[in-house]
Amino acid sequence: MGAALACLALLTACSSDPKPVYQDEPTVKVVVDEYDDSLEPSAAVLALVPTAASTVMVTDFDQLRLVLGFGSLDSEGTARDRARFWRLVPRTATLSLGMLRPADERLRADFGISQDDVAWEASYSGDAEGWVLAFHATTSMASVARAVDAGVGPLKGAIVDADRHLVMSAQAPESAQSWGAEPELVGLAGREAVSTYLTRTCLPFDTVFGDGIKEQLAAAPAAALRAIDELDAFAVALGAELATVLLGDNRSDAFDRARLAEVMPPTDPEFPLAMSRPVADPSTGRLGYTLGDPVAAAELTRTQHLPFAVCRG
Repeated sequence: MGAALACLALLTACSSDPKPVYQDEPTVKVVVDEYDDSLEPSAAVLALVPTAASTVMVTDFDQLRLVLGFGSLDSEGTARDRARFWRLVPRTATLSLGMLRPADERLRADFGISQDDVAWEASYSGDAEGWVLAFHATTSMASVARAVDAGVGPLKGAIVDADRHLVMSAQAPESAQSWGAEPELVGLAGREAVSTYLTRTCLPFDTVFGDGIKEQLAAAPAAALRAIDELDAFAVALGAELATVLLGDNRSDAFDRARLAEVMPPTDPEFPLAMSRPVADPSTGRLGYTLGDPVAAAELTRTQHLPFAVCRG
């Protein structure tokens, strides 16, 4: 929280030009060779994501409960508190509205569990697709297993790891075949956030700005696109008021990438309205933004309309 407030103070004091921002780095292992629930969700999940996946999205519901003032809420909470919390969730920078929410009524009535028992969830896509749910330590995993056996909603066919309070769509990969075995990916994870988006590639121009737009670029934006360096992977950590982008260490193009939204065609939603007042630190490859519209920021992230992550060209 202290680091977030310090960053906010820096953001407020910034001019229109990006300035270096220095924050305390989270303590993250070089590799995550096994699941460790003491890590932030975006780091803990890496041991469960196969290398064939290209993108991982994590939503930390416990963090959401904290920032929305419902820190102790679980399935035993009052119906009023649960309803108030879920009314507020869609107004945040969450990347998921809760995978179990559509089946919540049956899960609660027949098995005594619900989406409110989920600490965090993650989904991954690419050449491998799947998801992971992490339940609170107080949740009855026997009840979860019964819901899985009954094939309730997305739990049909899932794998229950009762000892680690996990439910997964597929068996966890061998440690050497997981994202946790790749130091460059581990280095992008582990920040405290409402939601985290990680991908092992840059974003094609057409994905970010639309088909056919690149051929219509004026000289200045075309030159700006050629000036940036190649990008192999990046992460976006979305908080309550701030977003932190991680591009990897020693990014001489950090300032250039932070400014791309100012010279490129508009995205939908408009990037500068959702994520504004960029700051940059080339040594750590971090960009910082104020969240002007958290919902739009999450949408831009999910749909990969992120100018700072466009491929060089």
